[in-house]
Amino acid sequence: MTPFPYHRFVVIGTTSSGKSTLAKRLAGKLGYDFIELDALHWEPNWAEAPLEVFRQRVETATQAPAWVVAGNYHVVRDIVWSRAEAVVWLDYSFPRVFWQLTRRTFLRWWTQELLWGTNRESLWTHFKLWSEDSLFHWLFKTYWRRKREIPALLSLPEHRHLKLFHFKHPQETEAWLNT
Repeated sequence: MTPFPYHRFVVIGTTSSGKSTLAKRLAGKLGYDFIELDALHWEPNWAEAPLEVFRQRVETATQAPAWVVAGNYHVVRDIVWSRAEAVVWLDYSFPRVFWQLTRRTFLRWWTQELLWGTNRESLWTHFKLWSEDSLFHWLFKTYWRRKREIPALLSLPEHRHLKLFHFKHPQETEAWLNT
């Protein structure tokens, strides 16, 4: 059996595209470390880690020889992307990610799922569409921008070393993961 040629992946996409879910599954399948940028970024009570602390956490986590990172944080892209060998871009339709965000938000609120330390999602926070704290606001703000930015980022000379796996539907992603 030929060993898998990539040992350091970054899974990107808009909010609620399934980055963490896929990254965790891929890491588990390959026996690599799973690194969730949200877990390194968020402190208790939804406080953001200071930039220097966040960058140091990412720096340390990506020292491992084999990993799968989930996340899009531009403030650590220079660390993650320079060390990655491959990018998995979950480029799903707006209706799909909107539905996934709605379902996930209700599920996390209903079950009171614990996220990254002591944090729990608030239904009211996310349905205040005018608020910067709302993930729905974030989705509307970033969905189309990411569709423009990601190809431009991948074409930069410093990112040409990255192998791109670009999926437009979960069935494509699932088929790839199962091969």
